[in-house]
Amino acid sequence: MSELTHLNEKGEARMVDVSEKDVTHRTARAEGFVAMASTTLDLVETGTAKKGDVLATARIAGIMAAKRTHELIPLCHPLLLSKVAVDLAPSRAPVGISVAAEVRVTGQTGVEMEALTAVSVACLTVYDMLKAADKGMVIGPVRLIEKTGGRSGIWHAAPDPKD
Repeated sequence: MSELTHLNEKGEARMVDVSEKDVTHRTARAEGFVAMASTTLDLVETGTAKKGDVLATARIAGIMAAKRTHELIPLCHPLLLSKVAVDLAPSRAPVGISVAAEVRVTGQTGVEMEALTAVSVACLTVYDMLKAADKGMVIGPVRLIEKTGGRSGIWHAAPDPKD
């Protein structure tokens, strides 16, 4: 593991200076899952959740969150994102909703945090929209599955042992 770049020589938090880094095309993909009771998933699939269209609302929330990551995570740079896609898919085995996000930018720093934030907020939105029916939903795991671009190049997560 390389040195922690968000700390100065005194160990104080700082925003990394990326002005000398090359501008490259960068992408990141993340995933997450919201586990729930099958009766709760029925509400999503039939469109009868009391708060409305769960998947559409969570998709928009995830996109909005990616664009505001720098306002939520203290040392993140504001980025002019070129793509944010959030996909949600109901699943019966395991029961719940899979969430995936892809974020792209051409810039001097990566978009891993934007992809993770998009997935996290989309999952939280699913929970919020369905909590009246199922307070026992579980969010997770949320993880980065791929990043490309920049000095470190391409990185892929190890396969999920459950797959």
